[in-house]
Amino acid sequence: DAPAVFQSATKSAVSRAQSVTTELHVDFGGIGIKADVKVSVKNIEEKVDTMPSPTTRLLLEWEGATMPGLFPLMKAELSIYPLTPNETQLDFLAHYEPPFGALGKAMNAIVGHRIAEVSVHRFLGDVAGHLRQTLA
Repeated sequence: DAPAVFQSATKSAVSRAQSVTTELHVDFGGIGIKADVKVSVKNIEEKVDTMPSPTTRLLLEWEGATMPGLFPLMKAELSIYPLTPNETQLDFLAHYEPPFGALGKAMNAIVGHRIAEVSVHRFLGDVAGHLRQTLA
């Protein structure tokens, strides 16, 4: 019962703390970039009556842990739902505003959006790996 597993895992994590600091690693063009980010769970929503399958949705925010003004604040929705009895889908929808106004938007257009995309893929890979290990 995937919704029950996610509810248990996320609610116990939320009861310990409303946010978790983690380190994001991104390799971009041969350069390794690391940043501590604070991931906050803002809301958990269970939809058991949705068709074709029940869905757990987590509303997240993540920002730089030590100097949040240097990094974008990302607001995201992570939806988790079963595809088959042995497969679970993770959907991630996010938006962010780069810091530093027009200069930040220009930097984002050149390279920032790619760094954000890589970090999201890494984050989802880590979540999926954790779920595989925990549920195996």
